[in-house]
Amino acid sequence: MSTSAPRRPDLRFLLAHPAHWIALGFGSGLAPKAPGTVGTLWAWVSYLVLDHWLTAAQWGWVLLAGLAVGCWACTRTAQHLNVADPGAIVWDEVIAFWAVLWLAMPMGLVGQAVAFGLFRFFDAAKPGPVGWADRLFKIRDGRTPGWAQGVGILIDDVVAAFCTVLVIALWRRFVM
Repeated sequence: MSTSAPRRPDLRFLLAHPAHWIALGFGSGLAPKAPGTVGTLWAWVSYLVLDHWLTAAQWGWVLLAGLAVGCWACTRTAQHLNVADPGAIVWDEVIAFWAVLWLAMPMGLVGQAVAFGLFRFFDAAKPGPVGWADRLFKIRDGRTPGWAQGVGILIDDVVAAFCTVLVIALWRRFVM
């Protein structure tokens, strides 16, 4: 059982450890309102910038490495905040939305905005499989967050990304 009180992240916390920098989405998770949405917006902009230099195969490697590093960063940051799934941790949104864009592009701005809205819906509302994935690794007795919670922070967003891409693929197949 953890005896420390939960911490609130701030700029000092962000800069105190490399895991915090990553898990807090390079500062986007410090947004006072809707950090998950701000983190997803940061993912969108950064994807568009990085996509000028990365091939599809390189994006695949970035996503795989980002999941592995993200598991470590999210676990450590949750432990340092003493919260199982802090809202300020947005690396899960970043890596998942990068995956959505990687799989769904090319799309115009409207298509990207629809992908953003769909992803935020699945991530926030947690319907069906997203809710199941979210509950899979939750701590129920107040223990200190461990590796399972680091995986759990990421997994529901990966499922939300899958659901987003599935809806886009079905739309393209049956409507367009």
